[in-house]
Amino acid sequence: MGRWYEQFRYEASFEKDMDEVTAEYSLNEDGTVKVVNRGRVEDDPSAFRQSVGKAKVVDRATNAKLKVSFFRPFYGDYWILDHGDDYEWSIVGEPSGRYLWVLTRAAHPSPDMLDRLQARVRALGYDWALVRVTRH
Repeated sequence: MGRWYEQFRYEASFEKDMDEVTAEYSLNEDGTVKVVNRGRVEDDPSAFRQSVGKAKVVDRATNAKLKVSFFRPFYGDYWILDHGDDYEWSIVGEPSGRYLWVLTRAAHPSPDMLDRLQARVRALGYDWALVRVTRH
């Protein structure tokens, strides 16, 4: 839960050309998770775009597999593929490998952490040539 800062991603149509992207997670009373994604539109530095979605845990054993919807009734896979021991970072994707997000608790993590995250993304089989670095 809480605020996360996107550091890297595979570019997707719903986030195209966005920077300063954050994801804010909070628990709803019904046990689902409210997801608020927000980012600055590249061609208008004063314009921010926001999407509000809903996530539900589908793997209670690990809490690492969720279904997320920003366009109900359609839900997509949102899997936590890896994370730091203290949840200071998280790598999120889905089974097809079409999406990738690397999130950190800090807007500006250390260069060493970013290097380690890049290495981990590559080790998970993602194509670094398709990764977009998010500016904050």
